[in-house]
Amino acid sequence: MNIMALHPFQLTPHYHERVWGGTRFKHDDKKIGEAWIVHEDNVITSGDHAGLALKQLAASHAVHLLGARTLDRAGERFPLLIKLLDPADWLSLQVHPNDEQAQQLEGKNYFGKTEAWHILEAEPNAQLISGLKANTSNESLRQAIRDGTILDHAQYVDVHNGDTIFIRAGTIHALGPGLFLYEIQQTSDLTYRVFDWNRPQTNGRVLHIEKSLAVADASAAGQASRQPQMEDGEVESLVRCEYFSLDLIGGESKSISLNTRGESFHALTIREGATQVEGDGWSQALRCLETLIVPASCGAYTIHPQGKFLALKASVD
Repeated sequence: MNIMALHPFQLTPHYHERVWGGTRFKHDDKKIGEAWIVHEDNVITSGDHAGLALKQLAASHAVHLLGARTLDRAGERFPLLIKLLDPADWLSLQVHPNDEQAQQLEGKNYFGKTEAWHILEAEPNAQLISGLKANTSNESLRQAIRDGTILDHAQYVDVHNGDTIFIRAGTIHALGPGLFLYEIQQTSDLTYRVFDWNRPQTNGRVLHIEKSLAVADASAAGQASRQPQMEDGEVESLVRCEYFSLDLIGGESKSISLNTRGESFHALTIREGATQVEGDGWSQALRCLETLIVPASCGAYTIHPQGKFLALKASVD
């Protein structure tokens, strides 16, 4: 291992109150909608760099943390934002810009927002909105955004535990109640609200009609992909795009060998069960919903199941 190699570490989540938030996170009796579990502003809680923000480590140890591929794709900024979401009510119907649009509308230092959802839990009949009904024209979309009738064109999608939905920039979308999910996205939180279920507009929560008109694409939609059947010790791809990759890892008795190869960090989040993750000179126990950042310089490592488990691995491929 390179002398400059970093050992894996965990981060302190940031909790965000939302008008649509639930009570799952039980944080100060507030309606917490989002737990940001991996973000450049999160503070490292373990290891030699405890107390630093993730972005500080990225600035001082870019190649060792991020990896050669990540640096080539996104530069020295930590490229991903990963959240857990707990909607107790509908989120606004919204849309995100791509990279070019974000820079045009917000400034040169902004990224667009392509994302994916992985459903951890879904109550019976839970739904979300992903895209518009077939044959909706861009002209119809623009008119519906302006006159507030966008719901007439919305495509509702039934979702279940283990489903994954890819939402590229430009897609009109909204999460509904009765869901608990993992969200992976570019390191951007640019959200343009198209419709907010007639909630009153406030200084911190307004509609973005003109910006929505500039970025919304009537043809963009994301369908739910069902969870693959997992064999013991198997790794299955859920999403591959130019910004991130998301894999599902499953096991019960077989250990699973992974390798960053110096190309990209791995962000491991335990979806079910528990594991022991070990590499050259380090070992970390992980329980359900805990996340471990494995720097790119770590190379080969092994996940040892502690009974049946499922994990999500985010990286840049």
